[in-house]
Amino acid sequence: MSSELPDSAVSPPSGAGESTSGPSRRTVIASGVAVGGVVVAGGTLLAGAEEAPAAGTAPSSRVSLTVNGTRRTVTVDNRTSLLDLLREHFELTGSKKGCNAGACGACTVLVDGQRVNSCLTLAARLEGAEVTTIEGLADGDRLHPLQQAFVDQDAFQCGYCTPGQIMSGVGCIKEGHTGSPEEIREWMSGNICRCGCYVKIVRAVEQTVGRK
Repeated sequence: MSSELPDSAVSPPSGAGESTSGPSRRTVIASGVAVGGVVVAGGTLLAGAEEAPAAGTAPSSRVSLTVNGTRRTVTVDNRTSLLDLLREHFELTGSKKGCNAGACGACTVLVDGQRVNSCLTLAARLEGAEVTTIEGLADGDRLHPLQQAFVDQDAFQCGYCTPGQIMSGVGCIKEGHTGSPEEIREWMSGNICRCGCYVKIVRAVEQTVGRK
């Protein structure tokens, strides 16, 4: 089908019956489009003005939580992750930022005794929570049994994933998922070791529960 307008839709030549006292059809259409564009643009700008926060007033929350046995209170941007709170506000850098998307497990910590990916956990939602990081496992100079088992079994190479592996292992033991090497591997499968120390990591967990 042709996309051309029929002759009847085309404005007649000047003087061929076209009134000079009012705007032409073409002028009206063009004006309507222009006005419509202004209305849409105006509506968009208005909506944006209503939704955007004023400069320097990003939404924030005051949060009190216990980290490694110490009560902490801080005001943070509502978008702040637990990982960034630990590393940037509390200077607890043992928890590592690997993928920052919950896929590698390097940032694993315990929240109220449960394993979580701290990069995916909003700090603002942890009012009253108890957080344990790798820095909180040892008892003074005495290593946690799983930390010692990692040393004994040589269960690391570069060490970047090790804090998350250990925290996940502690959680795995508390949850009772240590019945076999296969079960340990399954329940720690969210923790990635690029150096490939999985066999020794499993042995370290087994040593901690008394099977090695």
